[in-house]
Amino acid sequence: MSYESLLGHGSETFRHAVRGLQTWKAHRVPGVRVFPADLEIRTGATVVVTLGTSLVALAAPCRIVSVIDEHARWGFAYGSLPGHPEQGEEAFVVSLSPDEGVHFEIVAFSRPGGSIVRLLGPIVRSIQRSGTNGYLRSLQRFVDQETR
Repeated sequence: MSYESLLGHGSETFRHAVRGLQTWKAHRVPGVRVFPADLEIRTGATVVVTLGTSLVALAAPCRIVSVIDEHARWGFAYGSLPGHPEQGEEAFVVSLSPDEGVHFEIVAFSRPGGSIVRLLGPIVRSIQRSGTNGYLRSLQRFVDQETR
């Protein structure tokens, strides 16, 4: 799966988008939490993304497998760890194009991590799409607030 959105234009928007991605603002989606919330994004770091409420949540442990830190691109990818309902990776990248467009792209691939997830295939895919669209909207909201 690959999703992309245009966040705006210019180097200031790019800087805000990168800062938002670096501080997990894209993951500020209803029902989604990141632990630890202040984790520095670096290769090898482990994070747990939860889906649910503060009382009942599904934990999805992940390890950051790569970080992109270039002049006009910043992002990271994490891969699932044992205990995650899926096996796969997800990448989050912000880029500044030659025409000054600031793009946010999410690329993910996965397969079910167990029989229950396999049985719930269409429902799980729908939840994944909803979460990914939530990440896109959340970073957009952050950038919009910062550039006002």
